[in-house]
Order: sequence, then C-alpha cells, then structure tokens
Amino acid sequence: MPKITFHRHDGGVDIVAAAPGTSVMRAAVTHGVPGIVGECGGQAMCATCHVYVRPEYLDDLPDIGPDEEEMLDCTAAPRDPERSRLSCQLPVGGDDDDDGSGDLAVDLPESQV
Repeated sequence: MPKITFHRHDGGVDIVAAAPGTSVMRAAVTHGVPGIVGECGGQAMCATCHVYVRPEYLDDLPDIGPDEEEMLDCTAAPRDPERSRLSCQLPVGGDDDDDGSGDLAVDLPESQV
C-alpha cells in the first residue's frame, strides 16, 4: 500500500499507508496527522489542507485545476509557486504492493488557519 510521509513544521514525521485513490488530505485526517485540518471535507474550498510537496514527487502529481489554483492564493502560510498543493486534490497513486510506487512526501506549513 502506498505510504505518505508528512514532515511537520516542528520536526516530527508521520507516515501513513493509504489505499490508492484516497486523497492525501483524507489519509491525514483519518490517521490523525496534526497540521491538516480539511475543514471543507475535500471540496477545494478552504485551503486548510495546504502542503508543500517534496521536489522529487512533483512530476508524479496531477495538474493543478482552476479551483485549487484559486484557493492556493488563500493559504494561511506563504504559497510556494513550485511546491504548494491542496492535499484534498492529490489522490494517492500506485498499486497495492510494497514496491514504493505511489509513495509521496510532503512538508506541512506552520499554520493552516
């Protein structure tokens, strides 16, 4: 099962497994990862699931849609033009085996609100 590594602003790390197709935000909320609020439930309407994707994973992500683009301008923490994404818009990829395909690592901002 793909693994998502959340690097918290305080230096802590949370690693969670998620089924392919699950959003990164949903995986974080389900596993109680601190630093992801997901106030709108994954509708790209609140920007409380903002993450900074680690550079080595950027090419594997879907393109930013217009709703996500607009909400990224409303994040509490500064937007990084290269790495900022809404985790509700990032589906976990890969397959069900343990070869590392579909893994992802993100940095969490200091604040979501």
